[in-house]
Amino acid sequence: MSIGTAVSRVEGQAKVTGQAKFAADNTPPGTLHAVLVGAPVASGRLIDVDATAALTLPGVVRVLTAHDMPRFGAVQPPAAVLALPLQNDAIRYEGEPVAIVLAESIEAAEAGRDAVLVRCERDDPVLPGAATREPPPEPRMLGDDLEMGDVDAIFGTAHASVAATYIQAARHHNAMETSGTVARFEHGKLTLWDAVQASENVPLVVAAALGMRPDDIHVIAPHTGGGFGSKGYVWPHQILAAAAARVAGRPVKLHLRRHDQFVCVGYQPWVKQDIKLAATADGRLSAIDHEVVNSSAIADTHLEPASEASKTLYASTAIRTKQWLERRNINVPTPMRAPVEGPGLWALESAMDELAVALKIDPLDLRLANYAEVDPHTNKPWSSKKLREAYEEGARLYGWRTRGETPRRDGAWRIGHGMATSSMGNFRFPGGARVRLRSDGTALIEANTHDIGTGTQTVFCQIAAEELGLPIENVSIVWGDTNLHPASPVYGSSATGSTGSAIALACREINAKLDALGGKDVRASLRRANLPEMVADGAFTLPGGASFSADGDGTPYAMRTWGAIFVEVGVDPELGLVRLRRAVGAYSAGRIINPKTARSQMTGAIIWGWGKATMEESVQEPNTGGWLAKNLSNVSVPVNADIPLDIKIHFVSEYDPHASAIGTRGIGELGATGVDAAVAAAVYDAIGLRVRDLPILPGKILAGLSSQHAAAG
Repeated sequence: MSIGTAVSRVEGQAKVTGQAKFAADNTPPGTLHAVLVGAPVASGRLIDVDATAALTLPGVVRVLTAHDMPRFGAVQPPAAVLALPLQNDAIRYEGEPVAIVLAESIEAAEAGRDAVLVRCERDDPVLPGAATREPPPEPRMLGDDLEMGDVDAIFGTAHASVAATYIQAARHHNAMETSGTVARFEHGKLTLWDAVQASENVPLVVAAALGMRPDDIHVIAPHTGGGFGSKGYVWPHQILAAAAARVAGRPVKLHLRRHDQFVCVGYQPWVKQDIKLAATADGRLSAIDHEVVNSSAIADTHLEPASEASKTLYASTAIRTKQWLERRNINVPTPMRAPVEGPGLWALESAMDELAVALKIDPLDLRLANYAEVDPHTNKPWSSKKLREAYEEGARLYGWRTRGETPRRDGAWRIGHGMATSSMGNFRFPGGARVRLRSDGTALIEANTHDIGTGTQTVFCQIAAEELGLPIENVSIVWGDTNLHPASPVYGSSATGSTGSAIALACREINAKLDALGGKDVRASLRRANLPEMVADGAFTLPGGASFSADGDGTPYAMRTWGAIFVEVGVDPELGLVRLRRAVGAYSAGRIINPKTARSQMTGAIIWGWGKATMEESVQEPNTGGWLAKNLSNVSVPVNADIPLDIKIHFVSEYDPHASAIGTRGIGELGATGVDAAVAAAVYDAIGLRVRDLPILPGKILAGLSSQHAAAG
């Protein structure tokens, strides 16, 4: 048996020995190195780009501006940015590309960038606090407004209610590998070596911009050094690299510098949520009212549909949700690990904790009292749901029911406990794969998928090994090339369920062919048929030919992943410090293919959630509108010293036959949801202070305690 076995990563040795090749490791002969020149203001008009000094520097070959670039064709999603740069004199955010320096070396290109003089006419930018909110444009992929039941009437007669505003700061992805593209034109065809999560999307967008056929664009993306959503869509730098290569007549390598990551590939937006809960005396939710506004760009749109969380999690018959945008002179946001429910559960689960306190009900019991046996929004049954078991097992492993018997102080530290529900939509995309079973008893998977550091290569090999009855050592995979069989994208925690299902279906077709030849003895069957190998294609499709599903669209079932997170924190009220002491996560996510990589994903997700809760914050400069952070030196993220060894992960035994061909649902982002709310609840439990504005920084704790003391007299 291969599925269910804790297998080490098949690509691990290549990575730790430096043999794995990433996009920027490719340097075709004659390559020019490209560096972007960004606008120095957040709003205005470009007057002139003076490259005179730059062009005198050794190694600098050209400086491309809007005058040199072709007029791009209109692009549509999966393009992240529709208002492409270097097309006119408009400046919409600080750092928007206004020129590209091409040089014989990266050092020369950077020196050239520093020598370019940009003159512009500055307008007053739309800044945080000055923007007005507006409804998101239609259609929306997610986040439709909902009005179910008479919410206002219920709040007027409710036994108990809570209302609060919750804010989370903007955050940047900053994967270890910065985004980058190497572009080469040969005989009218374009090859791109690209750092992406969905290379199938790249030819569609680049072809539209450059007036090409998608079939004339070949994308190679073997290894991707993390993405977290920042490499999911197609960004302007990918188009600019290709256009620069065409203009220069030489290959171009445009590998974003770290400061470019803050303005070129998105971020999670600032999100403000107003939420109200009404309940009966025994804690049953009678109404949920959830209003969300997120920051977005002036010229492009990103909706953070955080209200989705309130539509499905708890059994309320009256639910109202509303989404708004607040446009600013800033670059466009994009999905970041655990979008949608990640921000949404910060508000909903925090409000649930406040309701539990108001009703004097244990927070876990409040959630159990509102357990949704069917989807409250659609009334569909769940494809599979073992959240109740996750609650119970998580509470047992943590000792939730006996937490009152443990010490509440440890020296200067006050000890607090908190819990929250985790949940994500079960994202699915169409995908395919080709499997070759050879007469020597080995198998090869061919699929244009990606491994972004999550272990998908290993999991895919395990699936094929299980289906074909082979040792995993006999299965290999080639991936990351648009010349291979099209596969699903690698985002939304969807790869295993979508492409993994396609691999399983291809293997099952091979097994059927073997049976027709007289049995599953590979060597004997292929020898009898005089075949060197047997090939089959597998396709995972969605009902009605849909290109995307988040919750079982088009099926009789609603589909989600579930979990419960329990945390213990220490708070030093004199210094305002918060420390994670231990955590337990228990999850209902379908069949677990590889417990080792799955546990690694969930542990990392909890750490991700801790960083969001207590550290991460991307701040706009209040006068100019640019990001204060320009590199990693002033970005706070968790390090080893911040994280305890005591993080326990448990998966409920489950098989979901409706979500995928292999019984799985997505897990990569599930563990990041609810952590922030659990941490905030634990801080309240420790010191009696509600912090509703993430991250929970020492200054906020000290200011909050000071206000409490002043109010107490």
